[in-house]
Order: sequence, then structure tokens, then C-alpha cells
Amino acid sequence: MENKEFFAAFTDLVREKGISEEAFIQTLENALASAYKKQFEGGAEINVTLDAEKGLIEFKATRYVVEEVEDKDKEISLEDAQELNPDYKVGDTIVTTFIPKDFGRIAAQTAKQVLLQKLHETERDNTFSEFSDKEGELMEGVIRKMDERNIYVELGDKKIEGVMPPQDRVPTERYAVGDRLKVFVKRVKNSGKNSQIVVSRSAQGLVKKLFEEQVPEIAQGIVEIKEIAREAGHRTKMAIVSNDARVDAVGACVGNRGARVNAVVEELGGEKIDIILWNEDPLAFIYKALSPATVLSVTAKGERSAIAIVPDEKLSLAIGRDGQNARLAARLTGWKIDVKNASSPEAAEILAAMEAEEETGVEESFEDETIEE
Repeated sequence: MENKEFFAAFTDLVREKGISEEAFIQTLENALASAYKKQFEGGAEINVTLDAEKGLIEFKATRYVVEEVEDKDKEISLEDAQELNPDYKVGDTIVTTFIPKDFGRIAAQTAKQVLLQKLHETERDNTFSEFSDKEGELMEGVIRKMDERNIYVELGDKKIEGVMPPQDRVPTERYAVGDRLKVFVKRVKNSGKNSQIVVSRSAQGLVKKLFEEQVPEIAQGIVEIKEIAREAGHRTKMAIVSNDARVDAVGACVGNRGARVNAVVEELGGEKIDIILWNEDPLAFIYKALSPATVLSVTAKGERSAIAIVPDEKLSLAIGRDGQNARLAARLTGWKIDVKNASSPEAAEILAAMEAEEETGVEESFEDETIEE
């Protein structure tokens, strides 16, 4: 069945849209065979071959040589087969080429459907390919729709859709269709019909990228963000370090009159941010991590566990509302932190031991250094 006009148009479209010609032809062959079987239900086994160079569509029917025919569409008797070729024997297959009657309209409709589907898949795959390097990046988007579970955000010039599931939303934020917001591209998954871009407002990566955007020293690698612990909508603790002794890491992040950190806080809807100097000494790091509370001493207690002693009047500040400050400090440092007030028996015992060490001239411990700080 000749259709040179179709193949000429097809070749141009394949070239223009970047569709894989081989993949399209294979899909169309299968679709035409399936369409034929639907129209002629119970017919022979059909295979369709497309030859783009010659502009031909060939339909081939396969029948099996048998002693006794039970299905005349799929089988042929040995006697009839040998009339075609004396060499045929039982078990052989006979493939014949034919042109289906009144199949032109269905073939054209099927080709159109397959072409549209392939165009859609190709455009989707190309778009996802462009987004594959956006994973872990910050993007601006517009909320286009919402349902009972997810929020759908239109991203970039291609207006591809990202999904924000419940766990990636901030409890204190209110969302509405038409809102423009910055999101963290958490995951790009390209797997056919299940392709998906997951975006987040609650991820720690959002805070990191916002600071990279506001603080040139972070973007340049002069100031490094070592750790982030976040309870989205409430508080974030961020540990930083300067890789250049001439650069004040905290000052760079805060900015002139707090301009840089305030820009991040505003984008996060007023979320509190504690900027802490990272320290390779875990006890010194814990001391800083409990900011804004005053810490008298930090003592190691077992594996990755420590006791932090604070003045009685600072206990509630050190622990924080519903334990938030101590919890975030533990996440930031990776240590279990037991916060004690100075008048507690255990704290009194530790502080007394420290005083005794000082009186006997024992070399100053870390606890002494933290008190002096």
C-alpha cells in the first residue's frame, strides 16, 4: 500500500520535532496491526512493515500449516499449502503480503493518533531532559492549580508542571492559585507516563539556595554552609565556616544592617534563622548550636552524647518552645544533647569538678574554655 505523501510529511515532522524515526515507525507498525485486528476480529496473525524510503506500508498475514484446520484465518491445511509450494510440511509458517480492503481511513486515523502521542511524549521527554540538571536548584513558579492533596506549580519558560506534596509545604504558609513563589527542585523523575518534578518549600535546600542567592561569598565558595537543621515555618539553624581568614562568615551572611539575612527571612515568611559558626570540635559546636541561649559548659557523655549546662534563667531559652531549640541543635551537630540548668544535682557535680581542676592546676579542659568564652 503506497503512501508517499504520508511518509514525506512524516519525515519532515520527525526532523522538525526531533522524534526518533525508528521508535515512531515501530510504534505505528504495532498500532496499525492492532487497529486491523480490532476491525477484523478473529482474523489472521498480522504484522505491519513500514518502509519510509519506498513510501510503502505492507500488511503481512501469517498462517500455520496443519493436518486439520480448526481456525481458517490462522491455519492452512497441508494439502492447500502444498498447492502453493510442494515443499511445505506440517508446522511450517506461510507469510503472505496483502492490502486490506477499506482500511485506508482507519490507517490514517491510527497514524494520526500515534503521531500525536509520540509528539507529546517527545516534547515531554525533551522538557524533562532540560530539567534533569535543575534537581537541587532554586526556581520561581506560579501556582496553577490545587487539589485535596497536591499543589501544582508552573515552572520556567517551558511552563512545565511541578508538584508540591503535603510534606513539602510549610505549615505556616497559605497558598492560593496565582501565587508566585520560589521553590526548591527536590527531585526530577523521568519515567514515561509517571514523569514528575517534585518541588518543595520545606526542604533545607531551599534555605541554602536562598543564601547562595543573597550572599556572593557563599556562591563563590569563600563562605561554606556546613550543616542546616530546619523546622519549616518556625526556625532554622545554619552552621557556616569561612575558607578565607580575611572574611567574616557571619557578617557576610547577615549583610549590611541585616539586609541579606532579612531578605531570606522575608522569603520564608518570617522564619527565624540562627547563623552559627561551625567548629570541628563537636563540643564547641554544640556550645554554639544552642544559641541564642547562654551555655556555661558542655561535657561529653558516652558516644555522640553530651550534657550542656546553662544558667537557671536560660533553661527555657536553651530548650526552646516545645523543645525546638535543643532539638534543632541536636540535628545540626548530630549529637544527643541533654540540657541541664546549673542548679541541678548533675550540673552542680560537673561544675564542682571543674572548679577542683582549676584549683589543683590541672590543665584547662574544654569546659573551662567555654566558660571563659
